[in-house]
Amino acid sequence: MKVKEIMSKQVKSLSPDMSAREAFDVLSEMEISGLPVIDKEGKLVGMFTEKDVLSHILPSYIQKVGKFIYEQNPKSTKKKIEGLSDITVSKLMRKEVVVVDEDTTLCEVARTMLTQQARRVPVVDKQGHVIGIVARCDILKAMAKE
Repeated sequence: MKVKEIMSKQVKSLSPDMSAREAFDVLSEMEISGLPVIDKEGKLVGMFTEKDVLSHILPSYIQKVGKFIYEQNPKSTKKKIEGLSDITVSKLMRKEVVVVDEDTTLCEVARTMLTQQARRVPVVDKQGHVIGIVARCDILKAMAKE
């Protein structure tokens, strides 16, 4: 089975110019953890996730130390959350995104998701336009049917 048989063709996306707060609100309303970021030409430019927001809010030294050594500072956290309105999606999004084409097999996209720790993978055409998206749950449902 190929990705084109199970992908969602109606792709909800974010604009790189919208505020990170607006994007976070979209994720919250949709109850999902991330969305592709697509430019005006329909090309994929990144992926915006809850993880990106958390990485921005928490102190940068966590990445350097590699352990969760964190002195709770509610004022600092609140200030960073409020500051999401002043930051664009393009500043926080992940620019290197794993993608597949519509002829990728389910096994291959599943392997890619596992090795790249991706929850969802945009499906792009040869010009880099997003034509769909496939999530882990889509793959599991399809495999269960086979």
